[in-house]
Amino acid sequence: MPAYVRPAIAVPPFLDDEGRPYGGRWGSGSPPEDSYSVVSHPERFGPLHAVGDALVAWLVHEFDAVAEESAEVAADFLHPPTDVVRAVRVTPSAEAAAPLTFVFASFPGILVHAGFLFEDRYPSCGCDACDEEWDSTATELERAVGAVVSGGFSEAYAPDAELPVWFRLVRPDGWRGGSSRADAFPADLLTRVRPLLTPARAWSAWPPRRVA
Repeated sequence: MPAYVRPAIAVPPFLDDEGRPYGGRWGSGSPPEDSYSVVSHPERFGPLHAVGDALVAWLVHEFDAVAEESAEVAADFLHPPTDVVRAVRVTPSAEAAAPLTFVFASFPGILVHAGFLFEDRYPSCGCDACDEEWDSTATELERAVGAVVSGGFSEAYAPDAELPVWFRLVRPDGWRGGSSRADAFPADLLTRVRPLLTPARAWSAWPPRRVA
């Protein structure tokens, strides 16, 4: 199975109003106070939509999976986004493998839902203080998707823990994880998934597409 390779995306450097490239504007210092909660030049994240397209195409070409594009699949998200341009759910043939839902947001950016409870957005914030740029953000998106399809994704619901909902993504560069409070999730959903995620569930790798 060929590994995912990001297609060439020809875009000019994205600069702020002072001509500085995003991603390193603050050096080792702290962002200016007036840069928080301010979003300038969101178009710098536009290439993420091309990366999302490439990931969906790779998933259905290399794995035994089907893609469903419909605004309705955005309802997979715990808090369905309101700025949906497109929504695509990619479902592997193996029930033990976690499906992935992509929302192409008008911000622009990509939102991802995997398994039962994992969700993330790329960029994670997009404000001027965070100083994110599209290339490294795309890399984080690609690593998350790669972890899910390679069997490196696990999640759990431990009701008695202080932070009972957690996830883990094992990637070639290491691993990433996090935990959350129960009140961040609908109570009826936690009741439904409790027998499926207690103890932790390690989702399996996606099955490769067979060549006829």
